[in-house]
Amino acid sequence: MTRVPPEAAGTAGAGRASPAPGPSSRPEPPPRGGRHRALGRTVGVLLLLVALPSAGTASLAWGTNPLTLDQVWWGLWRRDGAEADLIVWTLRVPRTVVGVLVGAAFGMAGALIQALTRNPLADPGILGVNAGAGFAVTLGVGLLGLTGMGGYVWCAFAGAAVATVLVYLIGSAGRGPARPVTLVLAGVALGAVLTGFSTFLTLIDEHTFRSVRTWGLGSIARVSLDDTLAVLPFLATGMLLALLLSRPLNSLALGDDLASSLGVRVVRTRVLGIVAVTLLAGGATALTGGLAFVGLMVPHVVRWFVGPDQRWIIACSAPAAAVLVLAADVLGRLVARPSEVEVGIVTAVVGAPVLIALVRARRASGL
Repeated sequence: MTRVPPEAAGTAGAGRASPAPGPSSRPEPPPRGGRHRALGRTVGVLLLLVALPSAGTASLAWGTNPLTLDQVWWGLWRRDGAEADLIVWTLRVPRTVVGVLVGAAFGMAGALIQALTRNPLADPGILGVNAGAGFAVTLGVGLLGLTGMGGYVWCAFAGAAVATVLVYLIGSAGRGPARPVTLVLAGVALGAVLTGFSTFLTLIDEHTFRSVRTWGLGSIARVSLDDTLAVLPFLATGMLLALLLSRPLNSLALGDDLASSLGVRVVRTRVLGIVAVTLLAGGATALTGGLAFVGLMVPHVVRWFVGPDQRWIIACSAPAAAVLVLAADVLGRLVARPSEVEVGIVTAVVGAPVLIALVRARRASGL
C-alpha cells in the first residue's frame, strides 16, 4: 500500500468542504452596546411617563397660594365655587395646559431643526422664527394698536411663517437646493436684522410697546384657553408632520447623496421639515413670546438615553420639553413668592450651564 505524505494529505483535506455546524453550535450574542441602548431607552421612557404627570400635578398645586393634593383633586372634579376651584380652573389649569403644549412644540421643533441642519447647536430661533414673530407683533402693536393676546397670536404666527419662507428663499438662491449651512447663515442674518428693527421700534416709543417687552420675556401665565385652542390645530399639525418625517430624517443624517440613493426625497423632506418647524415654533412663540434653550437643550438630553434614532428623539423630546417648561414655571413661582419669575427667564438661567455641560460632553454634542 502506498503511503500518502503528510503534505499531500493536508493539501487533499484543504479541498474538502468543512463540516456543517452541529446542533450544539450557538449563535453569537448581540453586541452589548445594543442591549445597553435598549435598556437606557426603556428607563428613559419610564422616567418620562412618571415625570410628566408629576410636573403637571406640581403645576396645579404649587404657587402663591399652595394647595394640597385633595384640594386639587376636588377642585378639578367638583367645581362648586370654592376658592380652590377658582384657583385651579382660572389660573393653574390654563397655564399647565399651555406649558405642556408649548414645551412639546419647542422640543420637537428643536429636534427637527438639529436633524435638518445637521447642527447639534441649532434651535428654532436659528431660522429666524422667533425674530419674525417678535417683529410681526411689534408692527401689530404699533400700526394696528393690538393690546391683547388674541391679536398677538395671529401676528406672531404670520411673522414666523413669513420669516421662515424668506430664510428658505435666501438660502436656496443660486444653484442647487438649499444647504444646511446656507439655511443657518440666512436664518442668523435675517433674525439679527428683524431683532434690530424690533428693538429700534420699542425704544422710540416705550409707552406704546410696553406690552411687547412683557410678552417677549416668555410667559405661560397670561395665555387663556381660548388663545390656546386657536393655535392648537397648528401645533397638532406640526407634531404629526414631525413624527412622519422622523424616518427619512435618519437617512438624511447620512448626507444628501446617500439619502437620495436610499430613496429619500431630500428637497421634499427638508421643505416639509421647515413647514413643521414653522408650525411648532411659530405657534408656541405666538403664545409665549419664545422660551430660551428649550429647543436647544432637550434634544441633547433625550439623545443621551435613546441614541441617534430620530424617531425616538423627536417623539421623546415632546414630553421631556413639557416637563422642563412645567418645572421651570413652578420654580419661577416659588423663588419669588408672592410674585413670580417668567418661565422664559428661568429656562435661560437653568439652560445656560446645562448647555455648557452638554457641549463639553462628546457623546451628547454629536448627531
